[in-house]
Parts: sequence; C-alpha cells; structure tokens
Amino acid sequence: MLSQIAIMIFGASAIWFVSRKEQWKRWGYILGMLGQPFWIWTTIQNEQWGILIMTMVYAYSWAQGIYYYWIKRG
Repeated sequence: MLSQIAIMIFGASAIWFVSRKEQWKRWGYILGMLGQPFWIWTTIQNEQWGILIMTMVYAYSWAQGIYYYWIKRG
C-alpha cells in the first residue's frame, strides 16, 4: 500500500513538473527518480519481471534528465 501511494505521488508530480516550461521542470527528474525504488520493490515483490525491466529503462531516463538538468548545466 505504501509503495502504491509513493508511486502515485512521485509519478504524477514528476510528470507534472517535467511538462512545465519554467525552471521547475528540472525537479520532475528528481521526483521521477525518487519513485523508482518503490517501482522496483513492487515489481520484485509481485514477480513482474517485464515491468522490472521497463522500470530500469525509466530509471535510466530519469537519470539522464538529472544529468542534463542538474549536473551538466550550461
């Protein structure tokens, strides 16, 4: 139950922030990455291996956003 709430909060807020034009956009990548442990935990617990692979791709994508918007700025 906790994982589902965290997935909902982090997932929905990440998408909302990423879709913004303002400087707030970069926070969406942080929020998206914060949701990944909950996705990973849920998929392992329920043995959903295909979704686990997809979650790893999502984590990589969120990490790219963090790199480009937080680390390699300018």
